[in-house]
Amino acid sequence: FGECYLRLKPLPHGSGVVFKDSVVGGSIPRNLIPAVDKGIHEICAEGILTNGSVVDVEAEVYDGKFHAVDSDEASFKVAGSRAFRNAFEKATPVLLEPVMELEVHAPTDDAGQIFSDLTSQRRGHVLDQWNEGAGQVTVIKAEVPLSTIQTYYRELKSQTAGEGDFSMKFSRYAPVPGVEQTKILQTLGRNVVAEE
Repeated sequence: FGECYLRLKPLPHGSGVVFKDSVVGGSIPRNLIPAVDKGIHEICAEGILTNGSVVDVEAEVYDGKFHAVDSDEASFKVAGSRAFRNAFEKATPVLLEPVMELEVHAPTDDAGQIFSDLTSQRRGHVLDQWNEGAGQVTVIKAEVPLSTIQTYYRELKSQTAGEGDFSMKFSRYAPVPGVEQTKILQTLGRNVVAEE
């Protein structure tokens, strides 16, 4: 037997999963609190909406119940995991996606088409743009979701008659837009439905 009550709150990017013990009055014995923490961290690593891990959240255990004979670490590990899942599903979580910093080098005559493709077709955001090579080459620096540039090499070559090139590096994680999140959850989701 094990029962625990949690409060969740979002944290800034890069915070990971933070466990906070606010239990007072011995509603959960001190020696069983680490089991709650372990259950929460395990379900966060496993993922709830998809196979992606849960990040940047604080889980605060503030109350619970135990039985002197029937409570042990395993029961509180399961209780922590289930309480986290229940609270998480009710908290309207969002998926995060990797955003890449892209630097595109292309003939200046094709820059308008490339700019338009990045912003309208790939959900990109142009950060900067400049010319090189006596104005013959335009360099476009943009942030673009990784999922939208899987086939970008081939398409850039097609748009620039083989002259364009690009490099990319990881920039950050950003929330997936609502419509895209719905599509992802329909194909990759774990079919979890929060009770309203």
